Amino acid sequence: MRWENLADDDAPSGPARTAALFAADAVTTRTFDTPEFRGITFHEIRARSIVNRVPGASRMPFEWTVNPYRGCSHACVYCFARKTHSYLDLDTGLGFDSQIVVKVNAPELLRVHLASRRWQGAHIAMGTNVDCYQRAEGRYRLMPGIIEALRDHANPFSILTKGTLILRDLELLKEAAAVTEVGISVSVGFLDQELWRTVEPGTPSPDRRLDAVRTLTEHGIGCGVLMAPVIPFLGDHPDQLRATVRAIAASGATSVTPLVLHLRPGAREWFMAWLGQHHPHLVRRYERLYAEGAYAPKWYQRRVTGQVHDLAREFGIGPAHRGTAHRIPATPEPSRPEPTQLTLL
Repeated sequence: MRWENLADDDAPSGPARTAALFAADAVTTRTFDTPEFRGITFHEIRARSIVNRVPGASRMPFEWTVNPYRGCSHACVYCFARKTHSYLDLDTGLGFDSQIVVKVNAPELLRVHLASRRWQGAHIAMGTNVDCYQRAEGRYRLMPGIIEALRDHANPFSILTKGTLILRDLELLKEAAAVTEVGISVSVGFLDQELWRTVEPGTPSPDRRLDAVRTLTEHGIGCGVLMAPVIPFLGDHPDQLRATVRAIAASGATSVTPLVLHLRPGAREWFMAWLGQHHPHLVRRYERLYAEGAYAPKWYQRRVTGQVHDLAREFGIGPAHRGTAHRIPATPEPSRPEPTQLTLL
């Protein structure tokens, strides 16, 4: 395992990648003989930095991210972040699901970063690489310290998750939302139970995720749903889309934003192997649909997006929208540019 290759999660590959984010001799490897962690290895590291700049060429609508984990026990077969495990000479298949890097000093690093005079208070997105509320968070509890740091500095942030563990931090989220912009999104791409068990085996069920959306909204935390991924030929039938959008609306979600499955290198190979095992009759159709690269054709994306938006209007919800951050009253300091408010979706 080449720990010296572990650099900024969002940096491009190749010579431009930054230096390693921690010393190779600062890794502690642990396993826990409990049912929820059986078969999973945790590599605890003390990172050198935690706030990552997203490359300018990225399609992401945010500039800064925080990722306290690398690898994800949610084990979603389509996860685009699988490729990052190859930088460590780790397997992008089962290795990504079971070899989890934990940045144990993430909360303290973030607090130092936010206190720096160079930091301008820009929006920070979380859950953009792997899920910060995956199973490991139940043991390591990094997110409470991260949210507390963001709250104390009134720094706007957003979280995207499939993890119902986010409800553990409900009170902290309410405190943060009182002083800054907090955007919460839960990912629910479909309701099909059989599809969920095979394609997202380590996640809470779609119904439980929508229950989390309901709880968040009932406590005054607006929560949108990223309807992702919409999986071609398995989750894109009009009746399936209707049922999913109806359930999202019933959960009280503030918005629904569809995203069609994309298959980047690393994820593509793993997903296609899964497809060949579970739905071999679809392999040729996928090869044709994704013949031009990682993304489905524009015509297909527009069709799905249009259908979901029509259903959203029918059920009384719409796409995500921007909000306005509040600021904590503070002692006067030299004027500085207002931070640009971004949104996760």
